[in-house]
Parts: sequence; structure tokens; C-alpha cells
Amino acid sequence: MEYWLPVFFYGAMGLAMLIYVVLDGYDLGVGLLLPAGTDEEKDTMIASIGPFWDANETWIVLGVGILLIAFPKAHGMILTSLYLPVTIMLLGLILRGVSFDFRVKAQDSHKAMWNKLFFVGSLVATTSQGWMLGSFVTGLQNSTTNLLFSVLIAITLPTLYIMLGTAWLMIKTENELLLKSIKWAKRAILPMGVGLLLISIATPMVSHDIAAKWFTLPNIIALLPIPFACAIFYITIIWLLSREDILKTNYNWIVFAMLIAICLLAAVGLAYSIFPDVVIGKITIWQAASSIGSLKFILVGTLIALPAIVVYTIFIYRIFRGKATTLSYE
Repeated sequence: MEYWLPVFFYGAMGLAMLIYVVLDGYDLGVGLLLPAGTDEEKDTMIASIGPFWDANETWIVLGVGILLIAFPKAHGMILTSLYLPVTIMLLGLILRGVSFDFRVKAQDSHKAMWNKLFFVGSLVATTSQGWMLGSFVTGLQNSTTNLLFSVLIAITLPTLYIMLGTAWLMIKTENELLLKSIKWAKRAILPMGVGLLLISIATPMVSHDIAAKWFTLPNIIALLPIPFACAIFYITIIWLLSREDILKTNYNWIVFAMLIAICLLAAVGLAYSIFPDVVIGKITIWQAASSIGSLKFILVGTLIALPAIVVYTIFIYRIFRGKATTLSYE
């Protein structure tokens, strides 16, 4: 029990953050794409994420909540080092929320301003998350090399979110906006691929602990399927984007599924690279964990909350399935 309880919470936290990246990633991506649409298309784009984004953001609350209550020592260490980017991210998310409501209720003369602020909030939140991920992977170190690595992820993450956003719009929209989504995806796929490749090359360079795990036998053999599978999924996405006849059918969800698979494989690789540390080279999950008595108490709440959030998320996506319609608050 002393061994497995921290492992369970570590896994639950990682799962929550992975789901957040995928789900809130696509609605952040739609926010980043907003300036490229016409006024009517902007309304449809916002409508495509409107019913879901509250449920999507629940996952980051769950992930950070588990970090706080299950690994308080790590929470203090991480939040102390990342206080500024976390604050900036929260400001971006708040700006998105305010803009989402006000853009519909505002007069036509002010609507364009709120559209721009929705984009700004999405960009700020996305780049902040990329910076935090880069800092986390480098063990919260502040050397020049590590800062450049954080900048690289801060630039790459928006391209991933844009791809998720375009894939979501392919599922939820039709006609001209669907065709535009395919065009946007064709433009974003290369920057995303280059960014992910550079991150894969740079990661073992900025972390000796990760390099030791990646490039020793038999680990290197066990990890080889991850980059090969990612390459296959990436090539498949490029092929699908060249086949508008497929993307205009009910099979347009395949691009989104392929992107989810890439995110999943990246998460598996990251989890392997970090485990058993919560902060690489600084503190393990057992050193950072709350007492066993506290973890047992928290376990009860987690076993209630986690399935409830899953059921709620599935319910929302089932109720609002189908193509997006014009956004209305009436």
C-alpha cells in the first residue's frame, strides 16, 4: 500500500493532465484560429466549443488538485518555481472566459475587440503552458540552455493546439468552414512536426537523467515503437489532409484520433522519462507523497470524483454531438 498509493495518484494526475491537453487543447486551438475566420465563421467556431469548454477545463483542476493533496512537497516546489507562468496562464484563461461571454452580449461595435481578446487569452494561456512544460522537463533549472528549451516548447505547443483545433472544426463544421479548417491544418502540420522533432532531439540534451533512460539497453529498444508509431500517425495525417473527399465524410474524426494517439504516445514517453520522480532529479513520488493515512482518505474522494468527471464529460459530448449551430444565449 505504501508503494502503490503514490503510484496510483501519480497515474491519476498524469491521466488528468493528458485529457486536459487533448480536450482543452482543441478549444484553445480554436481560439488561436479565430482571427482567420469571417464574422459569421467566428460565431460558428465559438459555438463548436461552447458546450464543452467548462468540462474540458475541469481536468486541469483535477490534475493540480491531486498534485496539491497527494504530493504537497512537489506542489510547493513546482508552484514556487513556476509562479509567474502559472499566474500568466490563469490571466489568459480568465481573459478567454470573459471574452467568451462578452463577445455575444456586446454591441457589434465592441464584438471585434472581444474576438481579439479571446485570441490573446488563448495565445497567452497556450504559450504559458508550453513554458511550464519545458521548465518541468528540465527539472525546474534556469540555465540558458533550459530556458531556450522552454521557449521551444512554448512555440511548439500552440501548433499542436492549432492542429487539434482544426481537427475539431473538421468534425463540428461543414461547407466553407470545413474546407478552411483543412487548409489551416495543412499550414500547421509542418510547424507542429518540426517542433515535436526538435523537442525529441533536445530533451535528452537538456536532461542527463532522461538521456540515461533513453539511451541504455534494453530501454532504447523498448522505446523505439514510440517514435516510429508517432511518425506513422503523422504521415497518415498528412495523407488524410490531401484527401478532402474523406474529410467531407463521417470519417473526418480520424485526424483528431491520430492527434490524440500522438499526444498519448508523447505522454507515455514523458511518464517513462520522469518516473519515479515528480520533479526530475529532485524528489520522487514517495518522498513527495502525503502520509499513507492521508492518501487513503484522499483515495475515497478521488474514486468518487474521477468517475463522476468522466461520466459528466461523456454525457456532455453525447448531448451536444453533431454539427455546430449558431451560438445563442437565448
